[in-house]
Amino acid sequence: MDADEGRRVRLLCPKKSLLPSSSSPGIRWLIGSPLFLPPLTVVASFRCLHALPGDPFSPDFSKEADDIRALLLKGFDIVGALYVGCEEDAQKVIESSRRMRLSLFGEKESYDMLAALANVKTGDICFFVSDSSKPRIVEASNVVYEDNPENYLWERGCLVRCELAFKLPIFVPVNKKSDAEANFSSLVDATVARLRDPSVVYLVEGPLNSEEAPHSIVLHGRELDFSLQTSSHTPLRTNEKESSENTIACSHFCSKKRSNFSSTARESADAIRVTVLFNQSRNSLKMRVPIAEYLPASEPAMISVISLKLDVLCYTSKDFPVAAAVSKLIIPGCVDQLDVMKKAAIPELLSQHPQLSPYHFLPPGLFIPVTAVYELSYGETEEKQGEIRKSLHLRLGLPLDRPLLRIANALSFSVRGSRESNLTKDGSSLLQDVHTGIPNSGVSGGIISLIDGSYEYYHYLLDGIDDNGWGCAYRSLQTIISWYRLQQYTSIDVPSHRKIQQALVEIGDKDPSFIGSREWIGAIELSFVLDKLLGVSCKIINVRSGEELPEKCRELARHFETQGTPVMIGGGVLAYTLLGVEYNEASGDCAFLILDPHYTGNDDLKKIVNGGWCGWKKAVDSKGRNFFLKDKFYNLLLPQRPNMV
Repeated sequence: MDADEGRRVRLLCPKKSLLPSSSSPGIRWLIGSPLFLPPLTVVASFRCLHALPGDPFSPDFSKEADDIRALLLKGFDIVGALYVGCEEDAQKVIESSRRMRLSLFGEKESYDMLAALANVKTGDICFFVSDSSKPRIVEASNVVYEDNPENYLWERGCLVRCELAFKLPIFVPVNKKSDAEANFSSLVDATVARLRDPSVVYLVEGPLNSEEAPHSIVLHGRELDFSLQTSSHTPLRTNEKESSENTIACSHFCSKKRSNFSSTARESADAIRVTVLFNQSRNSLKMRVPIAEYLPASEPAMISVISLKLDVLCYTSKDFPVAAAVSKLIIPGCVDQLDVMKKAAIPELLSQHPQLSPYHFLPPGLFIPVTAVYELSYGETEEKQGEIRKSLHLRLGLPLDRPLLRIANALSFSVRGSRESNLTKDGSSLLQDVHTGIPNSGVSGGIISLIDGSYEYYHYLLDGIDDNGWGCAYRSLQTIISWYRLQQYTSIDVPSHRKIQQALVEIGDKDPSFIGSREWIGAIELSFVLDKLLGVSCKIINVRSGEELPEKCRELARHFETQGTPVMIGGGVLAYTLLGVEYNEASGDCAFLILDPHYTGNDDLKKIVNGGWCGWKKAVDSKGRNFFLKDKFYNLLLPQRPNMV
């Protein structure tokens, strides 16, 4: 490799994701995978949250390491750091990233490190490279921003996943409750030792949703190299006695037809599966029979059974030996996750049973999955859980006004015998996003403002309910609530007509006789239901006549650009769902993207679009016909996007 090649920096993440804001100018850790990608390849950046006052180059490395150890998949590493500064700061940035990596893995790096110096005003980033063999720093000779980062990352690599559930019984003397922590720690240490026991067996299988028959092999612990478990960058040692299984590459287990992980991961992610099997008698020559052992307590004691579930996800190159992936990635990943859970469980060991569970996420704008360990006893709406998610949003540079790291956002991995492919992630078979691909509106020079996110199409006669002639507002409300569900703002089921009516009775807006009736509802009632069931606030626009609706296009465009939620339009005895507007501010010409709940046919997308049940509507069409009635007033319900994580 020549000098220029050695100083080339490749970025898979966009420049805007690296640049700190003026309100958070501190250090950002640059993430890469030196063992599996060219060393100077940056795939993501994590913001440093635990900074010590007065010295930005000396954050609290211990706290930072604890957080990132839980978050970062094995196979990825700290390859440098970024700071808002000038060239003179490069050496300090390099030293900070080296200290961070030492705190994280317990060893020094064996490759070149990066210092990125950012200018917030100009948006420029200069990269400097440290030579691991010489005490010098040079400017990167070539910086390449990859056009197809997802393809670059996932054509070369794949995921390996291991799930392991077990129970730890803790005996604590009643008069010595302080012993609980020591007892729990010793049990965790014993579990770590079992993972490295020579008699342990690892079953490795290909992804379940692969079109090819999944491959599988069995690896025995005594044949694996468990040395230097803290590092995934220790060179793989081979010997003449290695079995053929130890040299099989991970590509042997990967699906041949699915290389772009990000486009499919959120609904059905592919990962090589590793199952840990403990075989206690494999190396024993003695005959064994079932025995029972009686261990009387010497003093009054209590027992607390702690249930733990490990779920470790790792990144590896496809040509890496699968045996090395198990010994250098999976096992160290299990050890680290156990340590994270131990630290989280100890403070509340006796006050309540910890309910710790790991989840994997791939939020928009991030090309690599991350792992979060949540304490489920808090509940997702509890303040402490919200603060945990907010901290993760800040570290990953995610917006603070929408849920991206809730349990409902977690990656869903392939499961044998899963639902048919025509079902959505939450099990619904309703049509989604029916406006995609519809003909143009015909507005010349207009700007289109659309709904932001997915929704389900609710219309007359769905669910076996004959609501023809009276249920259009109910159906519009169901479509709106489906939007909140699919964006993970709520996990409640989309309510039936009866449940909508019950909600209105419970808040005192309707009499009990309203339940089971066929009475119409309008925008006001919809706002009451959204507030009660989801805690969502709404704006309501009143229009005296249908011919005045075009005057509201500018306000509606702003709603879709800032809130992105479906809008309900109610006038006279009709209700529609509005998905967007196209508006030419100079000429005033405009069109409304209407989703019509009055459709009574089956869910045939072509029939719905060709029949105009979802399409652009002008207030007055080319034949002079009015879509909105002149002699009717209209209420527009604009649900607001919750400001939450």
